[in-house]
This record gives sequence, structure tokens and C-alpha cells, in this order.
Amino acid sequence: MAIDLKKGQRVEVGLQKVAVGLGWDPNDGTGAAFDLDASAFMLRNGKIPEEGYFVFYNNLVSADHAVQHMGDALDGVGDGDDETIQVDMSAVDPEVDEIIIVVTIHEYETRRQNFGQVRNSFIRIYDIISGNELCKYELDEDFSVESAIEFGRLYRRNSAWRFEAVGRGYEGGLQYFVDKYVS
Repeated sequence: MAIDLKKGQRVEVGLQKVAVGLGWDPNDGTGAAFDLDASAFMLRNGKIPEEGYFVFYNNLVSADHAVQHMGDALDGVGDGDDETIQVDMSAVDPEVDEIIIVVTIHEYETRRQNFGQVRNSFIRIYDIISGNELCKYELDEDFSVESAIEFGRLYRRNSAWRFEAVGRGYEGGLQYFVDKYVS
């Protein structure tokens, strides 16, 4: 049975191969199509060790081949996961101690879009092999000016991987996270 997380809650992952499913729906009547993008920043001491540890729509596989982005959904239409990032926990570079999962709005400035115009946002962790859902975090805040959301993070603690529901919004889109995590 899946665990419904609240902001700040944590759960031990305990699985070797997981998928991180992210979903959202644009509000009706908000104008231009919403192109939201999921990305993963693999960190060592708060920074990516090299460019290949930033996984997003233009770099679908991490340098250690442990994290794979399964493709860019351009509109968020439909039920279920809009984008998925798969993680082989056993293959993650031993120096990486955290994987930050973010969602940003592509061209948010020119389209004048923010997360206040998005609903039903969630992140879920599930077993790739069985499909069983471990946990789910539904973003229930109204981010009326934010164009970038840190949804959650996978992190190592005493050799075990855990997941934390973060739900923190920022202005600045993907560039905000690049500036924050690139050495």
C-alpha cells in the first residue's frame, strides 16, 4: 500500500530500481500550452560533480547511467504520469549523495505562466519491476508566481536511500536550479 506523504515527510525507499513519476494538469482556459519539464540534479555536497549528472530533456541519461529521463511531454494533457525519471539506485555513483527532482515551466516568461495556473501536481515513487507505488506526494499549495518547483529529493543516509517530499517553489525556471547546483 502506497504512503501519501505531506510536505517535509520522508520514507525509506528500499528498492533497487525506482521510477519517479511526475504529473500535472494545466487549468482550463489559461491560454498557451503548458510545457512543464522534469529534471534531476545528482549532487555531491550540494553541487553536481560534472555536467553529465544533470538529467533533463537535452541529456536523458546520467554520466553513470543510473538515472534516465524517459522523454519530454509537451502539454501535460491526460491522466497519470506526464514525465518519468527512472533511477537504478545500485548504479548511482557512490560519490552522489542526493538527487533533486524538479519541475519547471518551459518559456514561462514569454508565455506568462506560473504554477498557480497548474493543478493536480504530484510526484510518486514506484517499483519499476512490479509497478507497485511506494509513496506519493500531491502538491497542494498555490504557487502563484513561481515557475520552478523542487518536488522532492532522493538522498543517502547510512547507505540507504530515502525520499523526502519537498514542495518548494522558486521564480526563475530551470535556470534557477542550474545556477544553484552547477559548480
